[in-house]
Amino acid sequence: MHACKRRRHYSCSLLLLPKQSPQLLSVSENVWSKRACNGVSEDIVERPRPQPVNVKVGELTPNSKAVNVTAKVVAKGEVRSTTSGRDYSPHRVVDVLVGDETGCIYLNLWDDNIDKVKEGETLNIKNGYVSLFRGSMRLNIGRYGSFETVTESPIKEVNTQNNLSSKQYEQERRFGGGYGGGYGGRQGGYGDRRREDYQRRRY
Repeated sequence: MHACKRRRHYSCSLLLLPKQSPQLLSVSENVWSKRACNGVSEDIVERPRPQPVNVKVGELTPNSKAVNVTAKVVAKGEVRSTTSGRDYSPHRVVDVLVGDETGCIYLNLWDDNIDKVKEGETLNIKNGYVSLFRGSMRLNIGRYGSFETVTESPIKEVNTQNNLSSKQYEQERRFGGGYGGGYGGRQGGYGDRRREDYQRRRY
């Protein structure tokens, strides 16, 4: 009860600050008092997720989020064993080289998804995102993404000369989530789903 009163007093003191909107301060007061009394952290308004956009492999950047990519499987690497960073449970991971006529990139596949993909198949990846592993780009599916095998492939030839994963980038250590400046192949930006990838990747 004392914690609740202190929170209310602090939030009400914001009314004395200049250049503040009364409506904003009223909402701020309700948020503080609700969180303090309930003992939980929750957002009143959930930010909407952006709609995925269709891009070519050659358009991907280290900041690409919420992208739909159609790519052909060129090669499948060796399956490696790793552990998650949260509970140290065992997992399997493999790098799969996929691409189209504009370029190629390594796709990270985990656990059950590994056995669903074969060389020569074409994948329709929905709501994927790009992360950096040791400064190298990796395409990921993640918890919000999915993929399916395309029966009739529109890709006749893969441009393996333009390997996006062979380029090195300066990797910035980021903590927490947030929204960036956009989304899609050229601009990137939705959230920071790299947290999920960072927690599990220890290879």
